[in-house]
Amino acid sequence: MAEGTDPKKVVDGEGQKNSAVPLVKPVPKLVEKVTDSGPLEPLTLPNNFKWDDIDLENESQLVEVYTLLNENYVEDNVKDDKTMITFRFDYSRPSLEWALKPPGWKKEWHCGVRGITTGKLLGFISAVPARIGIRNQLVISTQMMAEINFLCVHKDVRGKRVAPVLIKEITRRARCQVDIFQTVYTAAKLLPNPVASCRYWHRHLDPKKLREVKYSSIYCDMTLEDVIHLCKLPKTLKTKGLRTMEARDVPTVHALVNKYLEKFDLFPVFETKEDIEHWFLPKPDIISSYVVENPESKVVTDVISFYHLPSTVVSHPVHTTLSAVYSFYNVSTCTPMKDLMQDALVLAKQQGADVFNALDLMDNKQFLEELKFGTGDGHLRYYLYNWKCPEMPSEKVGLVLP
Repeated sequence: MAEGTDPKKVVDGEGQKNSAVPLVKPVPKLVEKVTDSGPLEPLTLPNNFKWDDIDLENESQLVEVYTLLNENYVEDNVKDDKTMITFRFDYSRPSLEWALKPPGWKKEWHCGVRGITTGKLLGFISAVPARIGIRNQLVISTQMMAEINFLCVHKDVRGKRVAPVLIKEITRRARCQVDIFQTVYTAAKLLPNPVASCRYWHRHLDPKKLREVKYSSIYCDMTLEDVIHLCKLPKTLKTKGLRTMEARDVPTVHALVNKYLEKFDLFPVFETKEDIEHWFLPKPDIISSYVVENPESKVVTDVISFYHLPSTVVSHPVHTTLSAVYSFYNVSTCTPMKDLMQDALVLAKQQGADVFNALDLMDNKQFLEELKFGTGDGHLRYYLYNWKCPEMPSEKVGLVLP
């Protein structure tokens, strides 16, 4: 995305005015006369809307979610002479399944809103269960939380108070169905009491294309030839023993990643090997993961990973797609982080990426400037609901929400 739309997790225009997850108690109303038993009904929607649990294993419903997000989720507009160029995140259907169906996922947490008369999907929000580690000085506590994501309301019905009800409803479902009383989420907007604020950095891999689509103002004071020279990458990898992650690497990656993340103040806990299999095993155009295997001992010592999220380019005379990848989780125990990430840039470029994006969290500041990343304008803020946590610097955040 162009600068200013770096953060991916933003709410629609009406939702930005509200606290992201307001308190909703899952109990009967004071004046309500209870005559039967069972789970409480969903919250009341504005007129002309109805609830629908989205079944992502149903191909037609998966297509509906893809279409809603593709046309109404995060976008940015850039003026190019007389033409307005629009960038829209283009989550593929397989990438949506990757993000929304990790181990333990629940159909009821894929929450949709439809028009009563048309049946069209007009709103969506999701959550997935995750164990989150939080450090308080020297003590680490872990808590099951709901990671809230993909809040999207169709442009035609914004301003009708759909977004706030979606947020309240997904929070209510987490509490009622599995007794999860805490949530974690991110937003571009400054809402009450973020626990951290991170910034996106961009590394140009195809400077010519990025300049043509006005992707970023980075290097705008340089000639294209100078930018191409500055961003030139080696043709070959630097790290010996670097190879694509395989199923046999899951136990070692599991141990390496969890141990590495414990040094941060906010981080995910990958409880099972199935978690690692889902989030890290390579899937074409979704997630790319690599390990460094010592050529002599055959021991895996380091991990790098990045996920793929292209954008549709609207109204450009030449380009229709912008290929972007985002740094995921990287673990350095024997190989310098800078060397690992230089190889990650080379691998991403070999896969056709136009830009490599990374937040300034975890140990990323060790390589951002040296590898010629440029700062973006936007911020991604992290929030916890119903959990008190001191504010932390970006380098203490160890959580990435794809």
